[in-house]
Amino acid sequence: MFLQASSQQLKFTTSDSCDRIKDEFQFLQAQYHSLKLECDKLASEKSEMQRHYIMVMIKIWNTINHYALLQQAEIVKRLNGICAQVLPYLSQEHQQQVLAAIERAKQVTPPEMNSIIRQQLQAHQLSQLQGLALPMTPLPLSLSQPTLPAVTTSSGLFSLSSLLASQAQLAKEEKASRDGVDSHREEDGDKSD
Repeated sequence: MFLQASSQQLKFTTSDSCDRIKDEFQFLQAQYHSLKLECDKLASEKSEMQRHYIMVMIKIWNTINHYALLQQAEIVKRLNGICAQVLPYLSQEHQQQVLAAIERAKQVTPPEMNSIIRQQLQAHQLSQLQGLALPMTPLPLSLSQPTLPAVTTSSGLFSLSSLLASQAQLAKEEKASRDGVDSHREEDGDKSD
């Protein structure tokens, strides 16, 4: 009797354990399914956000390129106007040189523009270093010279227009300082009269 009772109790316990394991498995399976749905939802939101981010970046890039092209066109228009105004005051020889330079400038290719910009940047960096009186030491062998990224037509134009804008700003500052000196001289001349 005792043996029968213990075997029934054992069967009952085994059956209970199996049912409990089955219930826990179903619970874990439901949790897994819910987590999988949430993970899929987050993944789709992430891809949507990335797509939105890329679209925004493309719009920004296009706007910058459009602005750079407009700025470059405006600079070209102004430079042509300046050249047209100054040209008659030059000697015949200088007029020919300026016209040849203008024609050559119209035919500059993007690789040539990259080269010109690199040379100007290097010369500018060199003049800044010389202005600071820092010794120029060679880089260790493990380090290489920093390279400039390839410049496309639009980014080259943007770089060129930025360079021209900085040169225009320097010219304005120089003119302002000269105007200040000239007005100071005029005031001194008025006082001596």
